[in-house]
Amino acid sequence: MGWRCGGLRWAGGAPVLVWRRAGEDRAERRESALSYGRALGFRVLGARHCVGARGHSCPLGATVPARGTGGLCPECARLDRAHSVAADTVADDPRTFRVYLAWFGPGLVKVGITAEDRGAARLLEQGAVAFSWLGRGPLMSARRAEELLHTALGVPDRIPYARKRAVRSELPVRAERAAETARAHARAVALADWPTALERLECAVVDHAEVFGLAGPPAPPPVTGVVTELVDGGVVAGRLVAAAGPDLHLATDEGGSVVLDTRLMTGWELAAVRPADVPATAPPPGGPAMGTSATGASATGMSVTGTPAVGPSATVVTAMTVPVRDVRPGDVQEGLF
Repeated sequence: MGWRCGGLRWAGGAPVLVWRRAGEDRAERRESALSYGRALGFRVLGARHCVGARGHSCPLGATVPARGTGGLCPECARLDRAHSVAADTVADDPRTFRVYLAWFGPGLVKVGITAEDRGAARLLEQGAVAFSWLGRGPLMSARRAEELLHTALGVPDRIPYARKRAVRSELPVRAERAAETARAHARAVALADWPTALERLECAVVDHAEVFGLAGPPAPPPVTGVVTELVDGGVVAGRLVAAAGPDLHLATDEGGSVVLDTRLMTGWELAAVRPADVPATAPPPGGPAMGTSATGASATGMSVTGTPAVGPSATVVTAMTVPVRDVRPGDVQEGLF
């Protein structure tokens, strides 16, 4: 079996694509760094397979649905969830945990927890444009604080990715982002029923807009489409202009951008884009797609020679021959994401 995409992760404040290949016991793993302003492209091969859980290959070699963002078969999903703090299935984790407030856009603030030894990785994974720590302490105290903010202040612990995407291209200035985060922090730490074992932390807003490629100038182009699934033989190619959480923003020739949720990439074998894969116009296999064009037939943003790798390309190809859902102003695509 060849190398299959394992999705996106954030390492050292930068996005990297993860690749996995089944081994005799544990899956082999490699990574490819991504850079804003560079070409990114791939074509999809074959069927989508479960990538396994907790570092192990899927024992069933199961195929999984193309539209799912989990990328795991039911057996591996159960294994993954059984050891997940986020899924609230682990109550006796001895590590120190932190409670945070994450800001995604005007009026979009959520509360969450993460292990202290993970630092801000969880915030990058969720696409938080700004955040501040609220407190630190044992897991169950952190859980109680999370529930307190939800019941007393109405702060949610989840925000759909669609709502996050809808505001990324029109963010207020950094000072306004920090001010709204600070106001939410002040209301939270003033609550009377704060868990006694949880240490309150002072407000110190961290901003990720520059890390995500959202700071400008220029501002990233508005989101005009969202990839809904990958299909065998489909091509995705464009210039990477931003990334936030699991999302990659690829510029289109029409002045907008298409969002590719990298959770849809997990389990697919991906190969380099060939000139024959990028016709002047290309109907998508399975649904409507954005316009397709190429400013250089030999260009490719991804090459697969033994190990998949994303590298620079002097010429950018723009191609979308996978199903893409149009996004209009005010449309947050709640149905899928």
